[in-house]
Amino acid sequence: MSTDPYGPSAQNEPEPYGPPNPGPPVPPTDSEIADHTSPSVNKVHFTRAAALWSAVIGGFLILIVLLIFIAQNTESAEFAFFGWQWQLPLGVAILLAAVCGGLIAALAGMARMVQLRRAAKKNYKAALR
Repeated sequence: MSTDPYGPSAQNEPEPYGPPNPGPPVPPTDSEIADHTSPSVNKVHFTRAAALWSAVIGGFLILIVLLIFIAQNTESAEFAFFGWQWQLPLGVAILLAAVCGGLIAALAGMARMVQLRRAAKKNYKAALR
């Protein structure tokens, strides 16, 4: 038998007065503290400035890759379009074609946004009547 009259006995019987003392309290972790405080104090929200910086960094990385591509493709190639003929380095010609394709896609997207804004404005005015 145990010498402690309040401790568990040698036969591993359950304690009659509840679970043992868990010990000293454990301080909360930083994540537990952040969960119980106001979100505007501890959380950093994603802002438009952060999105802008992300876009600038991404743009510079793409620019670096494009400059390497142009520098490695300096062979001149001959091009003909509607009777016009000219020579350009191959890297510059491919980059020019990609930029023109991007502009066409941007114009199509802009036309769709204008169309949706007009429809939304028309629906908004109709809802107010």
